[in-house]
Amino acid sequence: QVQLVESGGGLVQAGGSLRLSCTDSGRTDSSYVMGWFRQAPEKEYEYVGSISKSGGITYYADSVKGRFTISRDNAKNTVYLQMNSLKPEDTAVYYCTARPARFSGLSDQKRDYSYWGQGTQVTGSS
Repeated sequence: QVQLVESGGGLVQAGGSLRLSCTDSGRTDSSYVMGWFRQAPEKEYEYVGSISKSGGITYYADSVKGRFTISRDNAKNTVYLQMNSLKPEDTAVYYCTARPARFSGLSDQKRDYSYWGQGTQVTGSS
């Protein structure tokens, strides 16, 4: 069973950087397409980006492209979200997600991700 745990959230000034980590503590043998979503107060979930099982392919939302980078270390069962040039509008709870193991394609649809972490708060101050 996939069990995702995020860490690394916090308060950062505009223009600053932060790195989120997501570890699968379920110790499964399968590899998963991983994604990041975020939810700002009183707003819908927003897709941030995703990464393929091997880590060789990434895809980002236009709102973060060029500023955020997703990577993974499969030996550590960990995915990272490096956030640079943070803006106040990046303030949200960030969720790490995983698609079921049988899927290899990246997706920007929330419904395609079956496993979710508990979320970690990121606050960008102006």
